[in-house]
Amino acid sequence: MFAATLILPWLELLRREIPGVELFDVHTHIGRNDPDGYRCEPEELIEALEEVDARGVVFPMHEPDGYPPANDEVLRAAAASGGRLVPFCRLDPEDDPVAEAERCLDAGARGIKFHPRAEAFTLDHPKLRDVFALADERRVPVLTHAGRGIPALGRHAVDACERHPGMNLILAHAGISDLAWIWSEAQTHPNLFFDTSWWSAADLIALFSLVPPGQILMGSDAPYGTPAFAATMSLRYSIQVGLSADQARSIAGGQLARLVAGEPARDMGPAPGPPSAPPDPLLDRLYTFLVSALGQMFNGVDPAETLALAALACEVGDDAPQAPVCRSILGLLEMRSRYRSDGQPRPPRFAPGIQFVVVAAALARTPGAPLPPEPVEVDLSERARGAFHDPALG
Repeated sequence: MFAATLILPWLELLRREIPGVELFDVHTHIGRNDPDGYRCEPEELIEALEEVDARGVVFPMHEPDGYPPANDEVLRAAAASGGRLVPFCRLDPEDDPVAEAERCLDAGARGIKFHPRAEAFTLDHPKLRDVFALADERRVPVLTHAGRGIPALGRHAVDACERHPGMNLILAHAGISDLAWIWSEAQTHPNLFFDTSWWSAADLIALFSLVPPGQILMGSDAPYGTPAFAATMSLRYSIQVGLSADQARSIAGGQLARLVAGEPARDMGPAPGPPSAPPDPLLDRLYTFLVSALGQMFNGVDPAETLALAALACEVGDDAPQAPVCRSILGLLEMRSRYRSDGQPRPPRFAPGIQFVVVAAALARTPGAPLPPEPVEVDLSERARGAFHDPALG
């Protein structure tokens, strides 16, 4: 997890805009054996949650040797956290999942986690039928990976929700594997939920626009993301699409608190619908450059030329309506150019400083939300005359 210092001023501003927010992150992990190279100790996760005064649902990372010992560690960590962590158990359909679910739920777990990519299964796996029935009976939520690296699982998810109305099924990563159509099923399946643990602003704007707000839950995917970033962006997306303060508070943690307590979900009203106007054309081209840079960075390529184009796209002039957003994005690019390491271990396959570009891209798609003071002072007119120079951009 990268340090939250970058994003904390933004979150503090949003909390003043939307008072009474109680953060509850639906998607965090602990573990040290995941083949992808990420690690997270319970103490690290608790520190990241404490930094923003949040609670978090926690479950194991991928454990190639099986989940019972890892589930026990999650239960111990949660019991010792003073309520900061709420444990879910992770199940492999090929390893007696009903018995492991019953064991963990009896020991205090408040939900279940599946990862169809890591364990290579689909949600219509025959051994999951009894797990879904158990979740229905005990009224505990089930969270499943629904991001990259899997076949579409939406139809099986909808079928499971129809068969088990007492089970609340949460599609992680904004349900991007099926978001093109499954958003239209949400209003008729009130036990189908989506978490926000994803980086792409375009996907998340679609989620917040098209899915009823009561069925969206803030998630960070820690240690891959941070609770600070997830909370900040969930509140920004809420403001950008026109949700009320009460709806924003529900997404940030209120609805999840009800689900893990075994209470009925609260109806928070309909989805706001698609934006009435297209994205600002100047910010949209800036967003395109930033996303192109992220594609390179995710593959370990330094995106110097692409970020140079992004910086040039910010040269809208100091008096332009887009200037505040562009000024903040230029500040983030300047911070990225100075970045060396935040002291956090991270697999080397990503280009360094990727977090600054993720935040910048999200900012380009949320111009309607308030901005804190610029992280680095930048004068757009001076930059246009060549006074601003980022050595990383050439």
